[in-house]
Amino acid sequence: MSRMLQLPFPKVAVVSVFQNLFGAHGRSSSRVYEILQNNVGVSSSRNSVSGFRTFCTGQDLSTKKCVPCTSKDMRPMTEESASNLLPKVDGWNMVSESGLLKLKKSWRVKSFTKGLEMFKLIADVAEAEGHHPDLHLVGWNNVTIEIWTHAVGGLTENDFILAAKINALDMQNLMRRKATD
Repeated sequence: MSRMLQLPFPKVAVVSVFQNLFGAHGRSSSRVYEILQNNVGVSSSRNSVSGFRTFCTGQDLSTKKCVPCTSKDMRPMTEESASNLLPKVDGWNMVSESGLLKLKKSWRVKSFTKGLEMFKLIADVAEAEGHHPDLHLVGWNNVTIEIWTHAVGGLTENDFILAAKINALDMQNLMRRKATD
């Protein structure tokens, strides 16, 4: 027999609450932004960026989940906003190619097949997140990854989330050992 917890909240139609938060057609509204700003700890850089999911909370990026890039509200980050997030993804560089901001990181792996193993590990994370980087294996052991949100033509929080998740992968056994003196 299950017991239900009785809470002293007024009965309100779920549809009316949903419409109040997201608008009549399910789109985000200024109310959602207000709730996020007041209760989630949205960074102050959010105010200077147009778009809904181009900012980041103080939360560890590797614990967050990428959001679908289909929203018409999504906009690329400014270089300033992206620069503020860059320290959260150790080893990644921000590059601009023809005005397009990207995250980029390179590694040296032990062998060609270790590079392919690395791609598989990263592909598994990318598939789980629904956000896919550009993977490059140049020569036989030089791996480079570039991340940006193709749908908006620049960087979004998704790119930093994916970079943080890639950083969290255990890939030491794939890396080339540094020569000792």
